[in-house]
Amino acid sequence: MLTEVMSCSYSYHTQPFQITNHGSLRAYLFRLQTEGTCEALVDGRMQRIEAGDLLLFRPGDAYHLNVISPHNDADTNEAESGVKSGDYYVICRGSWLDEWWSRKDRPRKVKVVPDERWLSIWQALILEKRRFEAEDTELADYLLRALCLGLDRAISTQSALQGKSFIATRMKNFIDEHAADPFTVSDIANHVGLSVSRTVHLFKECYAMTIIQYTQNVRLSMAIERIKYSTMTLEQIAETCGFGSYSYFYRVFRQKYGVSPAVYRIQ
Repeated sequence: MLTEVMSCSYSYHTQPFQITNHGSLRAYLFRLQTEGTCEALVDGRMQRIEAGDLLLFRPGDAYHLNVISPHNDADTNEAESGVKSGDYYVICRGSWLDEWWSRKDRPRKVKVVPDERWLSIWQALILEKRRFEAEDTELADYLLRALCLGLDRAISTQSALQGKSFIATRMKNFIDEHAADPFTVSDIANHVGLSVSRTVHLFKECYAMTIIQYTQNVRLSMAIERIKYSTMTLEQIAETCGFGSYSYFYRVFRQKYGVSPAVYRIQ
């Protein structure tokens, strides 16, 4: 195999917890904080790690993790200390990882917006490692490589959005993941914890288009794919791509492409 998954899981701590690596890591370690906070050794100093922080360490890096109460009060009872930290992690090695890491300079800590597409790969990798029967190492290899490429996309997306809102990225991901379902601007606002007016203005400020325009683009892209590669009726496509009615789908499609969905399918 081109990679080896040594350990992969989701961990959740409600009590103080420490990992101290005496010396340096012997494998790659990727860790995504999903809930709560902790501290980790990054670039030579202990730094606060919050939800959305992705840690990337290579063999030879020093590593120290410290899950403590945010109150940091020695007199506080541990059961009442408020300790809470959840994360996905994977420890791995292999020639493909060596080549992948060498493609670019990688930050040890970067803020990303968790995306269900690569989170589901991480979850599948965890389940594969938990199998009672013999692990399918070939499947684990492909899942790990897909995860690494997904992390690359998350990092590059966040880099391209420098100066833009982390919250706006969460809005965009919400639309991408729920485009096939009916939802309102209020649903997006509730998801990110903002008012409807602030949600509308922030999205347009960051992406130079309205939420409705972006949603239509995503749904039209889905519709084009189904027109080309499925035998679904145009009415079924309209319904399954989130348009609600064929008449609305027809109007939006013709405005975008200059022809009706039926003519587009024939062409």
